[in-house]
This record gives sequence, C-alpha cells and structure tokens, in this order.
Amino acid sequence: MKKDLKVRLGQVGDYEIRLLKVFKAVVESGGFAAAEGELNIGRSTISTHIANLEDRLNLKLCFRGRSGFSLTEEGADVYELMKTLLSALEGFRSGVNALHVSLTGELRVIASDTICMDPQSGLSEAIARFSKAAPDVNVLLDVKSLSDIERMVLNDEADIGLIPQHRQLSGLDYRPLYVDDCHLYCSRTHPLYNAKSSPQLLDQILSSKVVHAGIHTSPEVGAQLADMNKAAISYFYEARLVMILSGAYIGFMPDAYVQRYVDEGDLRALVPEAKHYSLEICTITRTYGRTKRARELFLEHWANGT
Repeated sequence: MKKDLKVRLGQVGDYEIRLLKVFKAVVESGGFAAAEGELNIGRSTISTHIANLEDRLNLKLCFRGRSGFSLTEEGADVYELMKTLLSALEGFRSGVNALHVSLTGELRVIASDTICMDPQSGLSEAIARFSKAAPDVNVLLDVKSLSDIERMVLNDEADIGLIPQHRQLSGLDYRPLYVDDCHLYCSRTHPLYNAKSSPQLLDQILSSKVVHAGIHTSPEVGAQLADMNKAAISYFYEARLVMILSGAYIGFMPDAYVQRYVDEGDLRALVPEAKHYSLEICTITRTYGRTKRARELFLEHWANGT
C-alpha cells in the first residue's frame, strides 16, 4: 500500500535534481558499489545522498544490505517520474541551445506598391544582410494592396508588411522607416508641361484630369485632391505612372520613384510649392502571438541599415 504522505514535496530545485541524478545512477548501475565508478564518488557519499533524497521526498526508495540492492514500490515510481523530469529538462536545454544555433523556415514580407524599388527603403540591402545572418531562412517577398497587407499580417499570413501609415489598426505594431515626399507630375506631352508660372496655372491644374489611387490614405492626401478633377482611378503606382506618361492625366507620385523620368525630362512637377504631401512609410507586424526570431532579426538588420 502506498504511503499516505503527511509532508508534501515542495519546490524541486538544483539540490533535488542532483540527488535524483545520483539515484538514477544507482538504479541503472544496480547498486551503490557499482555506481561508484559512474559517479566518481565513494559508497558512503552515495549512501548519504540517497538518504537525503529519501528524507526530502519522505519516502523509502530502496533496500540495501547483504541481500543486495532493490527498489521499493515507491522507489520504482520515483524512478519513472524522475526519468520524465530529467528528459523534460534535457529537452528544454536542447531547445534553448538550438535557438542560438540557426534559424530555418520562411520569412514572409509583403510590401505596398513602389516601396520595393524605393532606394530609401533599403529593402534589398536588408535582405542581403539578413540572408548572411540567417542563410537557412527563405525570404518570400510580394506586393499587395494596402488592405491586403494589413489583413495578411493580422491573419498571420505574412510576417512583415511595408506600407504608408494611413491609419492605426488594433492588433498591429507600426515602426516608422522613412518618409516619402510626393508631388504632382505631368508628362512632356501634357499641355501644362511647358506652362509658365502664373496666377492662372493653378486654375488650369485644378481643371486638368487627375488620376489617383481611389483610396483614403491620409487627410493630407485627401486635402490635396479635394478641389481637383478626379477623372481616373489607378491603384498601383506603376499603372498610374503609365496614365501620367500618356499625357492625358496628371497625378501625384513619390519623388524617388519617378526621379529618373524627371532627370530625362519625361516628367515635370507642377507647382511643387503648393501641390505636394508626405507619406510616412512604416513596417507593420502583429501585436499578439508568438515572437518570431527571424522576423525580429530581419527588422533589426533593416533598422540598422536605414
């Protein structure tokens, strides 16, 4: 019959773990004498350790004497429980050590339009640094719309999103990255390309057909478009640029994105002192859920390089 304990076992600490390891060696060696070589300590010391363990557990664990070594019923149970405990401790140790060795798997990065190729983003450089630091992690990069990026990060379908900060959604963390300056552009084939600055120019601009994203990104953007002739919608910058280059439309574009077209004379900024706004570009990640080492390492390399 099992012993009815009047004293319950309290916290199991390093001392108890050491005693249990002595007990394990004795059991698996078949006795105190046989365990001397395994533990590299004398028989009397082993006996003292086992006695201390029995006192700590308030249980008789084994019989030892001229008749040989044998476990009590409680001793056999403690041995099985001890194997489970030591196995769990070893699993914990191995798991923690593995965290310092290597990262594997995938890192899913979803960017808003234009940001991938924006030299201010430093995205390609961040990927290069991260790939050296974590060569076994595959970086998956894609471009989606703003709403899709927010949804995918919230649903854990993407690890990192890169968007213009246009609102604060519950469940997302926002980390500022850089600022995109945007101006109103027309192409060399548009009637206003060669227009001189005059009081009438702004009126001509307001009456010209403008292509825009068709979504509310910020109050500043809304204010700039409020009095304009919003004639066409084209969400992605690449398509919007084509509309502007056609000469049929004018439109706002990030300066860095269209700089080469400006340098080549294909585009011109119209009344830059009046028609411009700024977008703060940021990374978004989930507020809740398990912290992902690959994600945090990537963000660290990104922040250190921008």
